Amino acid sequence: MPRPAHIAMIGTPVVGHVLPSLEIIRELVARGHRVTYANADHVAELITDTGVELVRLASTLPVADSDWPQDPIAAASLFLDEAMAVLPQLHAAYDDAPADLYLYDIGAYAARALAEAQGRGIVQLSPTHMAWEGAQEEVGAAFAGLPGGPAYRARFAAWLARCGAVTTNVEEFTGRPRRALAMIPRAMQPHADRVDADAVTFVGPCFGADEEQGGWMRPAGADKVLLVSLSGSVYPGPQEIYQQCVAAFADLPDWRVVFQIGSGSDPAELGERIPPNFEVRPWAAPLTILEQADACVTHTGIGSSSECLYAGVPVIAVPHGAEQCLYADRLVELGVARRIDTANVTAAALRTALMQLIGDPRVAAGSAWLWAEVRAEGGTRRAADLIEEQLVEERVGS
Repeated sequence: MPRPAHIAMIGTPVVGHVLPSLEIIRELVARGHRVTYANADHVAELITDTGVELVRLASTLPVADSDWPQDPIAAASLFLDEAMAVLPQLHAAYDDAPADLYLYDIGAYAARALAEAQGRGIVQLSPTHMAWEGAQEEVGAAFAGLPGGPAYRARFAAWLARCGAVTTNVEEFTGRPRRALAMIPRAMQPHADRVDADAVTFVGPCFGADEEQGGWMRPAGADKVLLVSLSGSVYPGPQEIYQQCVAAFADLPDWRVVFQIGSGSDPAELGERIPPNFEVRPWAAPLTILEQADACVTHTGIGSSSECLYAGVPVIAVPHGAEQCLYADRLVELGVARRIDTANVTAAALRTALMQLIGDPRVAAGSAWLWAEVRAEGGTRRAADLIEEQLVEERVGS
């Protein structure tokens, strides 16, 4: 183990970007490192529980999901505006005492600019899939074809030219990290064979000891468990689908149906009478239930998709958006899921998908194989080990 160091994490103030790496941060603190974490006030409570020193940033990003624009150029411009606003704050916090190593979220562009200006090492912690060979050129071409695309790229390039960054090509700066840890299973990565293996390591989802030790137990008499988790850490859930799930699974013999609902949902939306084989719970990270489940109905966000592979649980995929459709299709390709689009969700379709999944030995074999593959990626401990290896490399090279 290397001697204790100052490691700085530069985050993005979006819950879905904060949660995936928190256990890595907690592990680094437990190993004796001084860890500072730069992020905004509204996510501070999530962060400080890890034991880090919080560096408060004034963010320009929207807090409410409803305030995010749907237009891709407008959304990308918000992240660029954030980088421009945050970079001077980071210089004020870290120039007098630079970190030995910087970690950063995929959306925290200012972090890379800071580290390059200071000549320090940097590691990206990515909660989603990585760019592959040719992807950034494709993205750049696609952006150039959108209204406002060329102006956005020109503004980004102008900022890179004056902000102290060494990497001044926009596509390289945003899409080719020097070093990255992808906190998703490699099996979920599009074109995984075209991802730069020298720069990117897939460590899989990163959980803590408490999440893996349990807390929920399969009830006596429940031969099988179905988890229905159509919400998430930032998404309240498709309330109009809840009653179809009740109709599909209410009379399943010997099944316990654990129904997680989002913070914005009301249990009454399940219907006037909750079936006796149902257990309704507020949304929480579902790993402890998943590890005892036989199947899961989920919206297939990257987090829930990764958790299902980690737990070796087949999936009824009900995606809500384009990115979730991508993940749902990948699970289908892997042979461990059935996809039902929201417009086609009926009790009959849900029941049929469940029976197909649990009755197919190929699904069971595929789930078991993926369970072993994802566990072998190492998760939190391997991520922390690799960060410490990077610390050693930086010290040797300095």
